[in-house]
Amino acid sequence: MSHRSKWERRLREVFDEIDDILEDEYGAKYPLHPARARRGRTANKSQDGLFNVGAAYSAGLGSEYGEGYIVEIRLVTLSKVPREIRERIEDEVVELLNEKLPESFPDHDLRVERDGHLYKIVGDLSLGSL
Repeated sequence: MSHRSKWERRLREVFDEIDDILEDEYGAKYPLHPARARRGRTANKSQDGLFNVGAAYSAGLGSEYGEGYIVEIRLVTLSKVPREIRERIEDEVVELLNEKLPESFPDHDLRVERDGHLYKIVGDLSLGSL
């Protein structure tokens, strides 16, 4: 397995933990999109339940922080979720990432920064010590 694959697998595990926390807190508050599987019905947490949280790599062109992982938070419902609830969920995800990233990547200085209207995981993205 490549270093990049190991890195991204470990990052996926962090987001799976965050997904579970969000599902426990908000999962019953909004109905799922009709085409969405209920929580735990698939082998991939990003494919079921109310939340799909994760990150996508960005080379950082035009960003003040450079390369990093853009944090993606998606609620899979047709219901309107008030802006203040969405913002609270975003804040919670950032807080959880700042707590869990050092645990999962202890040899890397990682942090979550606001980059325009997005959140981004930035810092030491080196793959050598995985």
